Amino acid sequence: MRTVLCDLLGIEYPILQGGMAWVATAELAAAVSEAGGLGILGAGQAPADWIDHEIRKIKEQTSKPFGVNVMLRSPHVDDVMNVIIEHKVKVITTGAGNPGKYIPRLKEIGTKVIPVVSAVALAQRLEKSGVDAVIAEGMESGGHVGEMTTMALVPQIVDAVNIPVIAAGGIADGRQMAAAIALGAVGVQIGTRFMCAQECAIHNNVKETILKAKDRDTVVTGRPTGHPVRVIKNKLTRQFDELERQAAPAEQFEALGVGKLRLAMVDGEVDHGSVMAGQVAGMICKEQSSSEIIQEIMQEAKTVMSNMTTIVSAKA
Repeated sequence: MRTVLCDLLGIEYPILQGGMAWVATAELAAAVSEAGGLGILGAGQAPADWIDHEIRKIKEQTSKPFGVNVMLRSPHVDDVMNVIIEHKVKVITTGAGNPGKYIPRLKEIGTKVIPVVSAVALAQRLEKSGVDAVIAEGMESGGHVGEMTTMALVPQIVDAVNIPVIAAGGIADGRQMAAAIALGAVGVQIGTRFMCAQECAIHNNVKETILKAKDRDTVVTGRPTGHPVRVIKNKLTRQFDELERQAAPAEQFEALGVGKLRLAMVDGEVDHGSVMAGQVAGMICKEQSSSEIIQEIMQEAKTVMSNMTTIVSAKA
C-alpha cells in the first residue's frame, strides 16, 4: 500500500488527516504523524502567534513530517505563511483561494503545496501554478463543500492533471480507501473519523454527537450564500433552514454563523453550534487512538484490495 504520495511527503502510509479548524490542533496532528500518516494543523482564521505556538508543540511531540492547512481567506494569511516558512514546514494544504503568490517562497524551502479542489477546472489551473498535488474533495465531506460527489470527482481530476491526486470526502475506512485507490488516487485525506481520535481535543459533546449519528444526520446549510457547509442537524441548522425559506440576504446567514464552529468544538454547545462533520459520521462507532485508526484502515484496505485481485483472477 505504499504509493508515490508516501515518497513525496516522507510518510509511511498514504493517509492525510484533514486540517479542520478548531479540531486539528497540535495534539492530533502530532499523533497522526507519529502513527505514520501526515498530521495537519488546522490554521483556520487563527493569528500567526497561535500557529507558531502549535507548530512548536508538534515539533516537541514528533520528528516526523507534518503539515499546516492554510485558509487563504484568513485575514492573517500573510503572517501565517511567514511562520510556516520560518519553521520550514514540510507540507501545506490550502483552501478557499489560490496559493500561487506564495509558491515561490515555499518552494525555496522545499515545502510541498497541496490545495483542496472541488472541480476539474480549478485542479488544472492550480497545476499550472506549480502545486505538487491536489486533494479532490467530494461533497460528502464535512465543512465547506462543493457540488460533486467523491466517486464522480476523483476520476475526472485524475484524468485531467499530471500531478498526484488525493481523494477526500466520504472516506473513513479501508473499503473507501481501496475505492479511492481504484479511482486513481494515490492516497486519502480523512477528517471526520479523526474527530473521534483519542488525541483530538474537541469537546466530548461533539464526539458523542458524532458517535450517535445516523446515515442521514448531516445536512448542507447556507447554499444561498454560495458557500455551503455540511454539518450535523441541530437547532442551528433549523435556523438556517428558516432563513432559506424566507429568502433572507446572505448577510443574515453570515451573521448567524459567526463563532458557531468554536461554540461547538471548544465549548461543546452541540444544539446551537456548528457541528461540522461528513456523511461518514454514521459509520463511526468508537473512540480510538490515531494509531489504531490508521492501522485499522490500512489493514482493511489491504484485505479489500487482495480480495478484489482474487475475484478478478477467478473470473479471468
